[in-house]
Amino acid sequence: MLRTLWFFVVLLTSTVWYGTGVLVAGLLGVPRRDGGVYDRAAKRWARNALWAARIPYRVVGLDRVPLGRPLVIASNHQSWFDIFLLAAVLPGSLRFVAKKELARIPLLGRAMRQSGHVFIDRQHRQAAFGAYEEAADAIRAGISAVVFPEGTRSRTGELLPFKKGPFVLAIAARVPLVPAYCAGTFTLLPKGSVRIRPHPIALTFGAPIDTARMVYDDRERLMEETRRAIEALRVDALRMLG
Repeated sequence: MLRTLWFFVVLLTSTVWYGTGVLVAGLLGVPRRDGGVYDRAAKRWARNALWAARIPYRVVGLDRVPLGRPLVIASNHQSWFDIFLLAAVLPGSLRFVAKKELARIPLLGRAMRQSGHVFIDRQHRQAAFGAYEEAADAIRAGISAVVFPEGTRSRTGELLPFKKGPFVLAIAARVPLVPAYCAGTFTLLPKGSVRIRPHPIALTFGAPIDTARMVYDDRERLMEETRRAIEALRVDALRMLG
């Protein structure tokens, strides 16, 4: 229980500190650039969360992630710790495509918007497509995007059905799509729980999938190929954790 309390104290403090810094940078007109204040704030916030939880984690396959170019990273989603892991580990300028509910969190939502993260309204198709187009513009400008094709955290730990939007995004941006799997995060902090159950976790990356020659009609094929890749990563990651 003390570990959980310490984690939330550090998370709240980091959110206020880095969130305020991002908002001030926005008011001063600081531009978004690779390695700038917005990137540093997100990475330090995520690393502080992992440090406070005192959870051992492994990263496998980071060498498969193409460096020096924008990407779409498609990951499963089971816990807040998926976000912390991905934000802390992935290099370069990174933004998340997140559900609109996060935008309502005081300070965090405003800081995310200021940093260039994109919010998706899953209940309104036209608004969602507009948000994906915004994300595609950011990717074409050189920023990588993390997407959760399930659309929400799994309550069982099993992969949920995938939404097509993230794959339309990757095709529209014409950048490689890198599959990823976060292992062990579901039982660490399940959806609906506020208590950390400490044990090792892992993040694995698969080989990038080329979308350069794909068109809109290839979205389902890309979705199925990505799901197969993530399921294969799941098997390897769970075997690694024992």
